[in-house]
Amino acid sequence: MNQDALKQAVARAALDYVKTRIDATSVLGIGTGSTANYFIDYLAEIRDEFAGAVASSEASAERLKKHGIDVLDLNSTGTFDIYIDGADEANERLELIKGGGAALTREKIVAACAKEFVCIADESKLVEQLGAFPLPVEVIPMARSFVARELVKLGGDPVYRNGIVTDNGNIILDVYNFPIATPRDIETRINQITGVVTNGLFALRPADVLLLSSAAGVKTLRREN
Repeated sequence: MNQDALKQAVARAALDYVKTRIDATSVLGIGTGSTANYFIDYLAEIRDEFAGAVASSEASAERLKKHGIDVLDLNSTGTFDIYIDGADEANERLELIKGGGAALTREKIVAACAKEFVCIADESKLVEQLGAFPLPVEVIPMARSFVARELVKLGGDPVYRNGIVTDNGNIILDVYNFPIATPRDIETRINQITGVVTNGLFALRPADVLLLSSAAGVKTLRREN
């Protein structure tokens, strides 16, 4: 199976997972990226079986609307049932790196409001230690150089993601050559840098469930409390 087929398989498994946990009043959180897009496309099959969705990006919101799925305002929904999204990397503790699509801040907000966070990924995303994938950091534009210098002090190699403006009007620094042995600590330390909006580590709020696809099928990993 190629990677697209693996993404489609895990998105279909996520739909089956969600169907057993929703009713007509349920609100879903929907992530951003290629795997999330497959899930949105499958979700259209059951669009009349739940109340609507909160989107983590403008791109996902538009895709949901094209399928006739109501896009809801998070300020109105408050806490909701399930958030489904992909990841760029995941470890066995279901701590993640996200933000390859530059939607990390809204993804983190939506994840914080979800009772259950279901991550969907193919087997290539499961790693022993986070950090081979460059860590995205969303930064207020005027602080770009300052934040970059602070990230160098932490041991990383920040690179400006040229031409990218987030849905929040900010820029992205991708931190390369940055093995992350202590994700919760690093997430906190980066977020404390003045000018940082947030970073792409999802360790303080990791996934609750990881659906992981391979040629052998989709397996379910659950976070140990």
